[in-house]
Amino acid sequence: MGRTPELKLYNTLTREKSVFAPIDPDNVRMYVCGPTVYDFAHIGNARPAIVFDVLFRLLRHVYGEDHVTYARNITDVDDKINARALRDHPGLPLNEAIRAVTETTETQYHSDVAELGCLVPNVEPRATDNIAEMIEIIVRLIGNGHAYAAAGEVLFDTRSMADYGQLSKRPLDEQQAGARVAVEAHKKNPGDFVLWKLSSHNEPGWESPWGRGRPGWHIECSAMSKRYLGDVFDIHGGGLDLIFPHHENEIAQSRCAHGTEVMANVWMHNGFVQVEGRKMSKSEGNFVTIHDLLHTEVFGGRQWPGEVLRLAMLMTHYREPIDFSIKRLEEAERLLAKWPAAEAGDAKPDEAVLNALADDLNTVAAVQALHALAQAAHTDAAAGARFAATAALLGVLPKKTEIDEAVAAAVDALVAMRLEMLKAKNFAEGDKIRDELTAKGIQLKDGKDPVTGERVTTWEVKR
Repeated sequence: MGRTPELKLYNTLTREKSVFAPIDPDNVRMYVCGPTVYDFAHIGNARPAIVFDVLFRLLRHVYGEDHVTYARNITDVDDKINARALRDHPGLPLNEAIRAVTETTETQYHSDVAELGCLVPNVEPRATDNIAEMIEIIVRLIGNGHAYAAAGEVLFDTRSMADYGQLSKRPLDEQQAGARVAVEAHKKNPGDFVLWKLSSHNEPGWESPWGRGRPGWHIECSAMSKRYLGDVFDIHGGGLDLIFPHHENEIAQSRCAHGTEVMANVWMHNGFVQVEGRKMSKSEGNFVTIHDLLHTEVFGGRQWPGEVLRLAMLMTHYREPIDFSIKRLEEAERLLAKWPAAEAGDAKPDEAVLNALADDLNTVAAVQALHALAQAAHTDAAAGARFAATAALLGVLPKKTEIDEAVAAAVDALVAMRLEMLKAKNFAEGDKIRDELTAKGIQLKDGKDPVTGERVTTWEVKR
């Protein structure tokens, strides 16, 4: 188990940064809201995947790889998904039809975030596999007076919870219903939200004590976090846009169902993502998916490597808004090009980077410290190993580029020719060879033989 400074995290619930103290250091538990697999994940979805992957890596470093449980859900219960499943696969049971509809987008999401350097969560539950758990919570809420059935819906009674709204700090009178299904004027209170919605004869649904229907949006995360992490767990993460209504309503359901003071001790939210200074939307024409960035030329007329996208995200603090731009990607790429593809060996991550990460995931300071270490790594083997261990912790360790044997032989021949020219003091021709190799992505490094004192030249492929 590694060592790191005292970990401090900003808690949206308290609006304070405080020392993180896990409920059980032998099982640190984190839940993060994952994608709705109706469509391909966009660049806004990439930010929480990267941010909480860094936190996952840091927690594993501090508490040990086997002592952290990271759950990130897959939302595959959605009215649009349900409708498409019924339309395209009418002969299949509902869950199988949904799986057939969402298989491509879910597979693509996993491929995309893997290319962004994200580790696989310990648990990745699907909403469709947890319908029974959702129903169980709703039954509890009705039984203890926090929910009621009306006009084909089961609704959470927000007035039944004295401190409803503590996460968003919004007065109850300002709350709006936040379900993915239509809500009519039969609610006791304007802010009451749907837990279960009955389905008509031509709508898909699951059997329940209230009839065939489907769950509201918020109940799924309460059910899945309870099942895999318990009534109360350490950290709940997601995007800033989820604070209200989604996370607010998760807290209400979970606390009232289980009789707890909190659902999670720490709530963390990453900031919004703009694209080239504008809010991302399909109507703006700047809606870009992770897959588009990785594999097409729609953004900046070229493809972008996953490590460039990841570093570009980490160059802004997770709680700040980020302007995702071509300029920012080019800046990240230039930085990566200066970093060595070193081997970590038994080296430990750099203390300056750990200090930065321990201060509420200050990845801006961490990247700056890592870059300083990278410069030292070019002339210091120990610094190189420490750089590699640290870059691996952040998920930005440069990959070694394989090169064809024939190409390598040709480069060796040109390097040898340059050395002969330099010996003959034909510096102009020697510089010309260096420049030609540089243009092709080959970086030369001159040094001295420790025994003979003669010039020696090594080379590597720049990314």
